[in-house]
Amino acid sequence: MKNNKIQAISLFSGAGGLDLGCKLNNIDIKVSIDNDEDSIKTLKLNSEFENTEVILEDVKKIKIKNVEKHLGVGKTIIIGGPPCQPFSKNGYWIKNENRKITKDPRNCIDDFFNFINEINPDGFLIENVESILHPTNKKAVDTIIRKTKKFNYNFKMIRTNALDYGVPQKRKRVFFMGSKSKFDDQEPEKTHYDPNKPDLLNLNLKPYETVGEHIKEFNSDIYEEEHEKTNKGTYYKELKKVKPGENYLALCDGKKSSFIKNTRFWNFLLKLKEDLPSWTIAAQPGPWVGPFHWNNRRLRVPEIAAIQTFPKNYKFHGNRRSIQKQIGNAVPPLLGKAMIKYLAANI
Repeated sequence: MKNNKIQAISLFSGAGGLDLGCKLNNIDIKVSIDNDEDSIKTLKLNSEFENTEVILEDVKKIKIKNVEKHLGVGKTIIIGGPPCQPFSKNGYWIKNENRKITKDPRNCIDDFFNFINEINPDGFLIENVESILHPTNKKAVDTIIRKTKKFNYNFKMIRTNALDYGVPQKRKRVFFMGSKSKFDDQEPEKTHYDPNKPDLLNLNLKPYETVGEHIKEFNSDIYEEEHEKTNKGTYYKELKKVKPGENYLALCDGKKSSFIKNTRFWNFLLKLKEDLPSWTIAAQPGPWVGPFHWNNRRLRVPEIAAIQTFPKNYKFHGNRRSIQKQIGNAVPPLLGKAMIKYLAANI
């Protein structure tokens, strides 16, 4: 099958991580939709989407016929990552009725399947956080499986770690796929392996990418940002004491411990180690939530973009907070590439 005969509709497009995954497979993005103005302007800034109809609209409100008219001849897929906040680990702090996934207004799974029902694509892909598989989110997963079968698609669920696909970042995600054709028994082809756990059956794989390889060029003063400075902050002295590759737990031992174990998030004062992969880039980190650079500063925009495998010259629109959110919410394009390639081969 030639991927250039496949076209895609992107829902909840954000900064375009999954969309770039399509482009890396020579799949045309006919329409990209998001309700965040900065994200839409980001897409419009980049030449990869100059032939894409980019729409600022809530997926709940858009008229599907206005999307369908942009489709050409060929097979069609619908891709997207419905907002993950309802399913994230942070959501576990929400109590009582507010914790019920099916009542969260940000749960847009039904809206995604409205597009599936109306457009009847050859396949689709839904991306979300790994914690969607937590028992508290069972109704959401059951809804995806039930509607996949209701609309006569074969179902496939794939659990991934972005490290396995060339992303210099530990980032676990789940992909739900549907296809009018039967899925083969294979999994998406991995490109990298954990050098501490060599797989002798896959000698052609490369070792995991390290964060230093991807961000060292941005350590120059020409990339300096006001946002990165930590030297006047509350926990600067503690941050300096944390060694690369460690977090606040390193300061919990001894008689003069700065903190008590298990009273902070795991990424509090978390510091990158140059010769290791990064930890997950968050969309809305607190002021002392890492990962921090090994030089005791916050990461710069080109650094977090590189860790997410966005192209070097990719442009982002918005203030620093908005850009962090766009990048942190995105599917790393290299991970998207592998998942889209697998879906395209099975429709």
